[in-house]
Amino acid sequence: MSNEQPRPAAKREAEDGRETAAKRLATGLEQLPTAQMYERSYMHRDTVEYVEVTQTGFVLTMSADGHVKFWKKREKGIEFVKDFRAHVRGIGAYAVSHDGQLFATRSEDTSDKTIKVFDVVNFDMIGIITTECVPGALCWAEDPLDQAVCIAVADREKPQVTTYSPYASEEPKRVIDTAHRKPVAVMAYTPVLECMVTADHGGMVEYWRLDGPQKLPQTVDFTLKSQTDLYEFKKSKSVPYTLRFSRDYEQFVSTSSDSCVRVFRAATGRLVRKYDESIEASNAIQLNDSSGKFKLDEMEFGRRLAVERELAKAPAKSAGNAVFDDSGRFVVFGSLVGIKIVDIASNRVVRVLGKPEPYRFVHIALSQAAPDAAQRRLQQAGDRKHSEDPTVFSTAYRRNRFFMFTREEPDHTGQSDRDVFNERPTREEASLAVEAAAAGEQATGAALRTTAGDIHVALYPEHAPKAVENFVGLARQGYYNSVIFHRVIKGFMIQTGDPLGDGTGGESIWKRPFADEFTPQLRHDRPFTLSMANAGKDTNGSQFFITTIDAAPWLDDKHTVFGRVTAGADVVRQIEQAKTDKHDKPLEEISIMNIQIK
Repeated sequence: MSNEQPRPAAKREAEDGRETAAKRLATGLEQLPTAQMYERSYMHRDTVEYVEVTQTGFVLTMSADGHVKFWKKREKGIEFVKDFRAHVRGIGAYAVSHDGQLFATRSEDTSDKTIKVFDVVNFDMIGIITTECVPGALCWAEDPLDQAVCIAVADREKPQVTTYSPYASEEPKRVIDTAHRKPVAVMAYTPVLECMVTADHGGMVEYWRLDGPQKLPQTVDFTLKSQTDLYEFKKSKSVPYTLRFSRDYEQFVSTSSDSCVRVFRAATGRLVRKYDESIEASNAIQLNDSSGKFKLDEMEFGRRLAVERELAKAPAKSAGNAVFDDSGRFVVFGSLVGIKIVDIASNRVVRVLGKPEPYRFVHIALSQAAPDAAQRRLQQAGDRKHSEDPTVFSTAYRRNRFFMFTREEPDHTGQSDRDVFNERPTREEASLAVEAAAAGEQATGAALRTTAGDIHVALYPEHAPKAVENFVGLARQGYYNSVIFHRVIKGFMIQTGDPLGDGTGGESIWKRPFADEFTPQLRHDRPFTLSMANAGKDTNGSQFFITTIDAAPWLDDKHTVFGRVTAGADVVRQIEQAKTDKHDKPLEEISIMNIQIK
């Protein structure tokens, strides 16, 4: 017999509703990436500015040197297909047709008036359209006259939109100059409402048909704009940067110059959600976040704030976008703390990707569909098993890589490098790589020449290859020369490696943090152990310490051991005995003069 107590009908329905909502949320989250850190990154020769995922299972990446790369999404990961030099200068705008078959780009150079058209599935350029205007925003649409697909091109200098056939001559199909009073900033087409949704540089949003731009389409659920929230941008004196529809075209999301992400109902034009990602809002969250979900270390927050201010003044800010997941329940966008996944229904951030990473992620694309057509048919037939490899692709500010967040954390064993070098390195990069590789192979020991005497250490590249490569590389560059021992704790350890001398600075030879390397063969089980200092998981830089305590098991699997003192233990003890201030910093400076690699 059940011990469950009877519940009132209203309470039972409310509880059942909450349970159903929780199940829907859990099901939706199963279709999304979970990893805190990116699993893999790939290169362009120049800064990667845009990334897009098509309905046909291709990933398109675009860089500041005008290159477009085609990649094929596989069941696990991606595979490179083809590289095009689409434009001499950077790509200013692009558009992918809703069926994923066609792709078009235009240059950021005002003297380049060409639109390059690509067949995505056959990864080939099929046409070049030369326009009379300076092309701005691009959008694929369906012409109601012949039901044929066309490319809509906004004029950057005047309020005019021209449509062209991607296959026929360069003669325009239509010229629309009555929809806006200012040049159009963003455009999107919805086949459900059979109309364009556009916003101009004055913040005005308009719904219009290609064959009737002067009046509202009959498919929308309002007769006057005053019944909508389409004046939102005008009121906030902001300009939309991007506009993206959900898969079912029931919603659209925008990013804008005021650093806000807005979600609208497409048919009604009503504002559903608004998320403020401005510097002021980030400051408030940093001060008031009691959960710790968004709070950063003060030094790291200050660094990211500086990057955010720089980004706010850079053209790259306009590339920051937001996308929906396949269900339309979640919206994904880059922010100061990482890539946020927001549940629109509950109005809360349910996941943050990339928070431990040192990059500012900007342009986002999401792949959830299984790449195999048979798997897609199974899902349509009712098999709701989640995609094996849901992936968030992202560019990062001033980086010549794009990053992949999946359901797998990166490999920390050192067996593979998550940053793939798929481009031929420059002569300087090749020289540095050869030198680093040689150093990593040959170095099995080092001598630290300090003002207190010499400390000789054995290095273990077979167990901690990254840590040893980093230490040797920095030592060969003279990075540690004149660096002080900034932290000395008697009976515990001595610490150095920070060029700032206060424990807040230093970086690896890769200019970014690198992963921990833990092994049962190297533990903090004896004094004079050489180990990496860090600020948490996978945050290794240049700082290291030497223990003086007999054993420190609480440091195991938190700090990477990469060497041991073989001679000069008396020097270590001498440094350990130095008088220090309340911050454990020696009153009289003790420094490394240089490090000799053996």
